[in-house]
Amino acid sequence: MLPSELERFVGEDLGEWDDSSRLVPEIDVEAVIISKEDCIISGISEALEIFAYFGLKATPLYDDGEFVSARSQVIAIRGSARSILQSERLALNFLARMSGISTRTRECVLSAGGHVRIAATRKTTPGFRAFEKKAVFLGGGDTHRFNLSDAILIKDNHIAISGLEECLLLAKERASFTKKIEVEVESLDDMLRAARGGADIIMFDNMTPQMIARGVGLLREAGLRDRVILEASGGITPQNIQEYAESGVDVISLGALTRDARWIDLSLDIDQDIQQDSNR
Repeated sequence: MLPSELERFVGEDLGEWDDSSRLVPEIDVEAVIISKEDCIISGISEALEIFAYFGLKATPLYDDGEFVSARSQVIAIRGSARSILQSERLALNFLARMSGISTRTRECVLSAGGHVRIAATRKTTPGFRAFEKKAVFLGGGDTHRFNLSDAILIKDNHIAISGLEECLLLAKERASFTKKIEVEVESLDDMLRAARGGADIIMFDNMTPQMIARGVGLLREAGLRDRVILEASGGITPQNIQEYAESGVDVISLGALTRDARWIDLSLDIDQDIQQDSNR
């Protein structure tokens, strides 16, 4: 992460006067971060940057994106007791949040059966999008676009204001040849209009798997299927993702990857034997 980002995160967590960490003496101790449940671990590199900022020696015991079983040690740390306590919560927050997203993403990838690409959305925490998107990638998912400048997505409100054909015309006139144009459709009629109008990607928004499958069939009949990438989004969960994967789309995007991901339970434990020896 950028030095300015790291300093902002540290400043937010330490505050103006850290009375809590000053309760312990300035002695060297050893500690480990333990995962209390099975997960796809993410945030290792960010945690290492945090520990390095506090002058600690941290050794990763897993790589980002690896499966970690419950009760496994993830990172070993050595250094100042105060520095470990000061860095503990920030490092754990990164690990818990990112690992939760990676784990949820991997569950969705496996549930889809490998038929389609599983992608994130821009439903992310403000200021934390890069880390949440990275966690999706580490879980085996696709990051989709990071911002409004990565690709052109013509949504329902664009169409309501300017009309589908006008939006497509302007997008093709103004956008660089390197950018794809995607159209969000809510009906099969709009799907055909978007495909005939030159859209690169068509997103089926809040449609049932059965309706999407019918749309894929119509595109094949019209000789348009191979010209477009098809994406399904809206109302998709880990429970119904397999149905959508079998509908004939190429991509499934879920806000649930970031919005609904549960934080993984991890803890940092100080080696009690070293602490007791130092106090003798």
